[in-house]
Amino acid sequence: MAVGEGPLAGKKVTVVGLGRFGGGTGVTRWLCSQGAAVTVSDKADAKALAEPVKALAGLPVTFHLGGHESDDFLKADLLVVNPAVPKDMPLLRQAAEVLVPRTSEINLFIQRCASPIVGITGSVGKSTTTAMAGEILARKFTVHVGGNIGRSLLEELPAIRPDHVVVLELSSFQLEDLPLIGVSPRVAVITNLLPNHLDRHGTMDAYESAKANMLRFQGHDDVLILNRDCPATAGWAAMAKDRVDYFSLSDPPFELRLPGRHNQANAQAAWAIARQFGVARDQAAAALVGFSGLPHRLQFVAEIAGLRFYNDSKCTTPQGAIVALEAFEPSRVVLIAGGYDKHVSFDDLGRVIASRAKALVAIGSTRTQLIDATRKVISASAGQGPLIVEAADLPEAVKKAAEIAKPGDAVLLSPACASYDMFTNYEHRGEVFVELVKSKDFRCE
Repeated sequence: MAVGEGPLAGKKVTVVGLGRFGGGTGVTRWLCSQGAAVTVSDKADAKALAEPVKALAGLPVTFHLGGHESDDFLKADLLVVNPAVPKDMPLLRQAAEVLVPRTSEINLFIQRCASPIVGITGSVGKSTTTAMAGEILARKFTVHVGGNIGRSLLEELPAIRPDHVVVLELSSFQLEDLPLIGVSPRVAVITNLLPNHLDRHGTMDAYESAKANMLRFQGHDDVLILNRDCPATAGWAAMAKDRVDYFSLSDPPFELRLPGRHNQANAQAAWAIARQFGVARDQAAAALVGFSGLPHRLQFVAEIAGLRFYNDSKCTTPQGAIVALEAFEPSRVVLIAGGYDKHVSFDDLGRVIASRAKALVAIGSTRTQLIDATRKVISASAGQGPLIVEAADLPEAVKKAAEIAKPGDAVLLSPACASYDMFTNYEHRGEVFVELVKSKDFRCE
């Protein structure tokens, strides 16, 4: 099909939400290549969106920034909505009332993808599992990795063949839109299910329902892969249309560079995926032993004056921080945690901090909640517990953590919270942490 031809040619399409980090740039470029008349609508202004707007320079795109215009919604032929945009946005509701169709970037891709799709979701571990699966499958296939983990794959569609494999990390926000097309991935993987994003979904039931879209529309000959160690998804096998496979920490372990039982679980999930495609275990083991991990996910930053610094900024849930703490020797970790409030409980994390951390340096909007949850456990057990301090910002937190730690200890940024109260996203937070650790002005005394 030539550029500018096809069902979207000449259609008025509004991309709702460009995103400060260009989440909508890929789909905007692709829509232009299809000959659509594209308008980008975002409540953020041109200054805040300078970088993604610059990335679209030269394309025939109309930008309506700093607010939304009703005609862009009510008179469009199609709305392509960024997953971060709330579904109860008034203009989206009004557009639905006048029957303007709505979709998402990931839906557009899934509908057009010629190769089998592996979809991976979960509350923690999905990014690393996705990357590991991509590494293993690449030993045998041409693999395309995308979704929540990276760039848009829409522009790669012409190069994706039926004998390739696509591996997608899918967030609950992205999965909310799968009912619009009634399609689920051929291989659906649920790494685990824990409370998360309740500020968006409202209830745990709504969060679980979004995750269940991963398998809800599977057909016969599709496969569901579940974590045998996760009680929350134990009953999900009954929803499967056909085959169910499992992974578990009780399976024979892989040799890994990455610390922690959670990474062993991620490796087992990746192997469960690979064996659906006939990849031998020795091939999987060879790929995994060389896997060095992803930025911001228990990333080793540096060792300075005997202190080891780890960047786990991607950790935005209490359970994720628990997993990170359990990857290290008890009482040898100074934890920096806290951030934007997603309305989840810190009780379990408080128990683990109290029993495993050498110190807690609490930051962000949730610092009081984290401190209270930890002190409650210490008080109930009449134990000494870790040292607890507050910091006004991340630079102060790193400084205090380095002062508390002794040679052989780890300073771990594992916030257990989103970053929006102090940073633009978790990547920004992690980059600032790495810069602080590596800066010439920072030294452990």
